Amino acid sequence: MLEILYQDEDIIAINKPHGLLVHRSSIARDASEFALQLLRDQIGQPVYPAHRLDRKTAGILLFSLNKETDKELQQLFQNQLVDKRYIAVLRGHAPEEMLIDYPLKKDNGVMQEAQTNFKTIAKAELPFPSGKFPTSRYSLVEANPTTGRMHQLRKHFAHIFHPIIGDRPHGCNKQNKFWKENFEMDTMMLHASEITFKHPKTQNIITIQAGLQPEFQRVLTLLNLEN
Repeated sequence: MLEILYQDEDIIAINKPHGLLVHRSSIARDASEFALQLLRDQIGQPVYPAHRLDRKTAGILLFSLNKETDKELQQLFQNQLVDKRYIAVLRGHAPEEMLIDYPLKKDNGVMQEAQTNFKTIAKAELPFPSGKFPTSRYSLVEANPTTGRMHQLRKHFAHIFHPIIGDRPHGCNKQNKFWKENFEMDTMMLHASEITFKHPKTQNIITIQAGLQPEFQRVLTLLNLEN
């Protein structure tokens, strides 16, 4: 059963687990379960995804319950009127706070502006060498992307040399291998934790929050970063 975070007559939100695709895709033929179909069957009515999360990203996934609301919610996302917050574990000790303003290229080669604000919540170290360093360092951050480009957070954190743990292909191969071999962990440490938007029907401000999935929480425990 999917965890339902919010539901009314027009909108429903779930806490998507790591590894679950939003819908069928030709690039992931190995998958047999999809959030869209699972939620549809769970509540017994059609659902329409308002946005996307990468397969390995967990957290808030918003759906509309009718086509009219679907169109209106899609417009909110396109017009950057949805405030999105993410939690991530990065390689290295990141700056305390930063604006990453770095354009990203679309598949057709067109460059798009892209901005991500983030702040570091906590830092950690493990007693394992990493490159020229005697220990492996990590940062727990909260990110607020003000634009919504494909793989924006993954590309932005790689750009500042603090890639997300478990990310492929934008992450650190050595760290990904380290986590898999030592902790049997190959999940991407990225979680959509909160969204805020104006309800297209009621005009009320809606804020939805999602707790961390077990694998993300396990990594925080290993890093001694439990909340």
